[in-house]
Amino acid sequence: MFEGAAMSEEGLARLEALWKRGTDFLGSKYAILGGAMTWVSERHLVSAISNAGGFGVIACGGMTPDLLAAEIDATRALTDKPFGVNLITLHPALDELIDVCADKKVSHMVLAGGLPSGNAIAKIKGFGAKLMCFAPTAALAKKLVRSGVDAIIIEGMEAGGHIGPVSTSVLAQEILPVIRDVPVFVAGGIGRGEAIASYLEMGASGAQLGTRFVVAEECIAHENFKKAFIRASARDAIASVQIDSRFPVIPVRALRNEGTEKFMEVQREVVTRFQGGELSQEEAQMQIEHFWGGALRRAVVDGDVETGSVMAGQSVGMVKSVEPTATIIDELVAQASAYLAA
Repeated sequence: MFEGAAMSEEGLARLEALWKRGTDFLGSKYAILGGAMTWVSERHLVSAISNAGGFGVIACGGMTPDLLAAEIDATRALTDKPFGVNLITLHPALDELIDVCADKKVSHMVLAGGLPSGNAIAKIKGFGAKLMCFAPTAALAKKLVRSGVDAIIIEGMEAGGHIGPVSTSVLAQEILPVIRDVPVFVAGGIGRGEAIASYLEMGASGAQLGTRFVVAEECIAHENFKKAFIRASARDAIASVQIDSRFPVIPVRALRNEGTEKFMEVQREVVTRFQGGELSQEEAQMQIEHFWGGALRRAVVDGDVETGSVMAGQSVGMVKSVEPTATIIDELVAQASAYLAA
């Protein structure tokens, strides 16, 4: 018993040393970020992650500035620990959303969904927030650092939701050795503490997880949504397929269901109608793009896991039960510590 306890303390001390740069940057006990998931990462889950020692991040998604302001206030009412706000760079009210974050003195910002403009970076830096951005390549990571970004997140295609074409392990090998000036957080397909520890040993400052937190007790996602995660295996989390290069489809990883099958049918029907002259290319593209409109909300909020979009990463196979957020984080830390001690 004593030997095991000593091993645990040794592993924990090593873990704390490995992610110290990350915890110093975030101001949290553990360098574990909650991935910002639209309709999921709101006040209850965000505050629970931060209260448990991690770092919660509000997913602004399509919120208006007023809604975001209310969400920040509501989160602060539930935690006195640090948390961040994730904004989508293509949001039509991005400037106003940044102004809200400035007014609310948000300490950490994440810009996602595309390369941020110099103006957005300058505005965020101007009110003193620490800025994190996603980088799909080493070259882009270097450019973001030169632009003043304070930390980089690299997210592989194993992640849920909108994904890039490269795996987490390859991105880590490409980017971690060359980005040393700022902290780098690794995301995509991470479901256990051993994986977190291994990326820390490679030079990461911390990790971001989304899928694992969907089944947290504090998460407001519909019971059907959580059950779908618990039932699923890694192979069920598939990327959306594009059937015709003339009609691009932004790849999204979600659980296979009636909706994913219907999407394939719709694409085939639209292409046939385009070829027959019934639809212009623009009309056909719009029909394809609008197929998933509101589908994520239907799944997360309404519990329609058959036709809705059940966005999930490939780590979904490691999700076994609904647990308190603190239990999930404690397990990740224990796994990482045991791995490092061994």
